[in-house]
Parts: sequence; C-alpha cells; structure tokens
Amino acid sequence: MPYRVQRPAAFAAVAVLAWSAAAQAQQKFPAVLEGHAVLPAMTLVPPPADAPASLKISGRYAAAAGKRTDTPDSVAVNSALSDRAAPRPTGGKLPLTGQPVQGFSGIKRVGDGSYVVVTDNGFGSKANSPDAMLMFHRMKPNWQTGAVELLATTFLHDPDRKVPFLIVNEHSEKRYLTGGDFDLESVQPIGNELWFGDEFGPWLIRTDANGKVLAVHETRLDGKVLRSPDHAAMVMPGAPGAVKFEVQRSRGFEGMAASPDGKLLYPLLEGPLWSEATNGWEMKDNRQFLRILEFDVAKGEYTGRSFKYLLEANGHAIGDFNMIDATSGLIIERDNTEGDAAQACNGPARPDCFNVPAKFKRVYKIDFAQADADGFVKKVGYIDLMDIADPNKKARQGGRDGRLTFPFFTIENVEIVDAEHIIVGNDNNLPFSSGRALGKPDDNEFVLLKVGDLLKAK
Repeated sequence: MPYRVQRPAAFAAVAVLAWSAAAQAQQKFPAVLEGHAVLPAMTLVPPPADAPASLKISGRYAAAAGKRTDTPDSVAVNSALSDRAAPRPTGGKLPLTGQPVQGFSGIKRVGDGSYVVVTDNGFGSKANSPDAMLMFHRMKPNWQTGAVELLATTFLHDPDRKVPFLIVNEHSEKRYLTGGDFDLESVQPIGNELWFGDEFGPWLIRTDANGKVLAVHETRLDGKVLRSPDHAAMVMPGAPGAVKFEVQRSRGFEGMAASPDGKLLYPLLEGPLWSEATNGWEMKDNRQFLRILEFDVAKGEYTGRSFKYLLEANGHAIGDFNMIDATSGLIIERDNTEGDAAQACNGPARPDCFNVPAKFKRVYKIDFAQADADGFVKKVGYIDLMDIADPNKKARQGGRDGRLTFPFFTIENVEIVDAEHIIVGNDNNLPFSSGRALGKPDDNEFVLLKVGDLLKAK
C-alpha cells in the first residue's frame, strides 16, 4: 500500500494546501564550481577474451534504423533531438570497434575519491543494443588535472541462469548480458554485492562484486506486478487491439537510492504510471508524478511502502537519485533539450544550431519525513545546472563570463561527496548527443559543486 500519514481529514486538507503553496515557492540555492573532469567521448574497452566474437563490434543495429551495418565507423549519426526536417550531425559514427564506456547513468561513492558508475543499455532500445555489453566501472576524477581515471571495468553475466527469460547470449558459456536484455540506469553497492535498477522490465538486479547475477526481482506496487512494453512477459496481440501495461517504454527505474545502512532500496520510476481509473498517466492537479518504491534488501521483496514525486512540468524526467541521510535525498529533474541557448536556431531549425536549447536541468533536495498525507515528498529546494558559478575559472570546457552551464540532454549522475559538495555527471548517449558543442559528440563530464546551503536546507 502507498505510504499514508494518518491525520484528521481537516488537518490533512490544510497540510496539502500548505504544501502546495510551498511547492510553488521552492528556493533556488547557489552552486559553485570547484572541479571539472572529462572522460573523452570515444573511450572504449575491449570485450572479455571469453565473450562471443560478435561483441568485438558494437552498434551494428543502431547505425541505421532497421538495418544491420557491419563496417566500423561507416555511418554518420545525428542528434537524437534533431529536427527531422534539419538533422543535426553529432560528428559521431557507428558501428564502434570495442565496447563504449559512454552513457554513465548512475553513480555511487566508494571511498578514496573513487566512484562506481554504470553504463546504460548502449544505444537506447532493446532492438538496437544486442551487441552492447552491460558493465559497471570504478573511476576516479582528478579535479586538479581534469582527467578521469578508469580504474576497472566489470561485465555483467548470468552463468547460473538467474535471469528468468531468454537472453541474447543464451547459449554461450559465460552468458554475458547486453542491452538487448536490460537497460541499467542506477547502481547501489551494498556489502560485497551490487544492485542495479533496470528500465525495461522494470527489474531490480542483484550481482556479486564480479558482475555475476545472483537474483532478478520483478516490480510490485500495491500487490500488483508493474510491466513496461519491453517486459519479457509482454506479447503483441495477433490482431489489432490494446495491450495493457503500466510503465511507459524507457520510463522504468531510472534513479535508485539506498538508505545509509544499506537495508532499503528506493527505486524511482522515470515516468508516471498508467491509471485505469482516469485512463491516463497519473497526475495531481494536472501535473504528472512519479513513484518511489521501497525494497527490503535482506528479504528480497518490496515493503509495500511508497512515495510520490511531483514533476515541475508534464513530460519532464528524472536522471538520478541518491540519499543524503535517512530521510532526505537528491534527485535530478530535467526536460528534453540540449545545447547552449546562445547558439539556438533563430527561426526554422537548421543543422548548424540548436533547435531545442537546454532550459530545465536541476538537482532537487527532497524529504521523505515531510511527505504530505498522500505520500508526496517535499521538494525542499534546488540548484540550477544551467547557472553554475565559476569564479575561479575551473571549467575545462563550456565556461563563459564566470559561469558554467550543463546543457546536456540527459544528466544522470548525482552523489554526495561531503557536507558541502556533490558530484554531478552527464549521460552522453554516445554518439547521439551533442549538447556541449555543435558537431562534436558529448564527452562524459563530471563537476564538483559546492552546494552547502542546499544540503543544509530544511
């Protein structure tokens, strides 16, 4: 059941009105750049020696829609946000020789200044990513030099057949997982194991430290299984007609926080659920909201408790979610735009300008303890990633007039560093995003931000 605070009805109504007024007056807090590190876009790793030979090249099925392309670097690609009438080249090409490290979609600090980051499904869908291997990395940004050191890469595999459906590499010995199986979007190391949130099922995936799958958990809310169109149990009908599902495609678990003691996981859906009652996506006062579920790690099951996150505008998405303490956390909320507004197209879209320049890219502090009677978490305040102060000129690229913007389509990494700082990183969607510079595939960028006022805010 959704989490409910038991209060008298009159008091609850007053509380909801007060919360709604507060939500409209969210405070913006300053963000100061204190470090900027960059991992080049074209950072690739070879597949393991025992992987199928087909995995030596990736992106064969993403180069041209509906067509297989085997020759590396033979197809130039355009931005995923291009206007169809004026495709905007990113400067990237497919297929790739090796496996791209790109697409960091979840981050967690592991000590000594290093972090675990997860690479997402590859090229955006099940259909185009069966040759993109699922992996996580340990990396360390050097804020002095601006480099990112890739310390280790680990590939997910399922030799014990824990995945409950047919996988791409079903009949190989190691059974390496690919973007044709899952879309990993979040990671939480707990003890000697790791937990991953998936968008396709959505599923929760548990592995050992070497990436071997130990368990796969289906998603449940109010006793009901939640499924997207890409869930393995979904079957297209033999005749035209409605296919029922609750989770939008590519809107499964995007962020997933963990309680500080590691006992609970909080997977967060990226999009609203479908409501049979209203025959539409879930809303409150004409604004869409997302579900934050609660999962008991030791029991391996959902607790039945959940929260709700109200989006600032319909169509927005979240990028990542990590806890600050036992009740408060950080969530990235963003729109579907990319690029510097100074290089926006004035008039019709053209290939040499940004047709949908970046606008809404924020990190919100939320608080479970101040959730209202309906389970909506309080949005305490935010920082604007399009307005980062850079008084000491720390920006490695993109800085101008003492400011840095983070004008990326998807920004999917946020984590606490200490009581004053957070780290934020983009998902560069290689090679389909070009938001930092026209005609250049986005790099993986990380920024160290001083945001003490936000972290202390109540």
